[in-house]
Amino acid sequence: MVCRVPVVAVLATAMLLSACDKPSPEPVYGGLSVEGFNYLPYNLTRFTVTDKYGNKASGGGDLIPGSGEGSVSCCYTLKGTEFTVDWTYYDIDKHADPYAPLEKIHETARVRLPPTEMSGTAGETILGIHFYPDNHVEVEFRNDLHGTRILYVEVWDWVRKHHKQLLNPSNDDEAVEYRRAARLAAAGWTKYRLTDTGDLQQYVYFTLLNPRFDEYPAVRQIINETKGKPGAFGDAMQNLPPEVVNDIKRFDTKGASRG
Repeated sequence: MVCRVPVVAVLATAMLLSACDKPSPEPVYGGLSVEGFNYLPYNLTRFTVTDKYGNKASGGGDLIPGSGEGSVSCCYTLKGTEFTVDWTYYDIDKHADPYAPLEKIHETARVRLPPTEMSGTAGETILGIHFYPDNHVEVEFRNDLHGTRILYVEVWDWVRKHHKQLLNPSNDDEAVEYRRAARLAAAGWTKYRLTDTGDLQQYVYFTLLNPRFDEYPAVRQIINETKGKPGAFGDAMQNLPPEVVNDIKRFDTKGASRG
C-alpha cells in the first residue's frame, strides 16, 4: 500500500518551518531626539550614536560637567538593538594657554537597547545617553527633557555655601570652583557609585577635609553598611559627632591621628 501525502500539506509545513526560522525584524526608531547627560568631570564636546547599518545620531556642544538636561538635537532614525557611542571631551583646567589647541580625548563604547515600542510624533521620543566618569555609557528612551542622575550643581552649591574656604581657599574663579567640586563628586561615583546629592555633598566635604577620610575605620564601616542605599551614607556622615570629625581631619594613612 502506498501512502500519499497531499502536496498542499507538505508545502504548508515547509512554509511554517521557514517562517519559524526567519529572524524577527529589528526595530526601527524614527524621528528620534537625542539628549546627552554629562557626568564626566570634563567638558563633553561631541558625541555620536551609530547603529550597525550606518545610521547616525549626534549631539553635544561643549557640555560642562553635570549639564545636558534639556538640550536635544532632532530628528534621527536608528535601527536595531546594538549601537556604538563615540564621544570627545577635554580638561579645560589643563588648557592654560588660550592660543594653544585643545587636547581632546576620544572614547568609544558599545551599548545595547532591547526592542522598545515607541509612541508620539517626531521629536517626542528622546534617546537619553548618560556619560559616566569611568567612561561607561548607559542609554534609555525617554518622553521628557529631564533625567539627570548626578546633580553636580547642587553638590557644588551646598559645599560652597557651607565650606567655601575648604573648596576655594585661593578665591579662584567660580567656574574653576565648580569644576573642582564636580571632579571630587565624580570621584565619589567612581569609587563608591554614589549618585544621591546628599551622599555626594558629604563625600566632597570630607574629601576636602582629608583626601583619605574613607580609610578611617568608622567611615569604612559606614561605607560598607550603606552600600546600595541612596542617602544613607550622607545621613550617617552628617550625624558623626564633632570629635569624630576632628579625628578624621587629623587621621593619616598609618591609622593614627596627626597632631
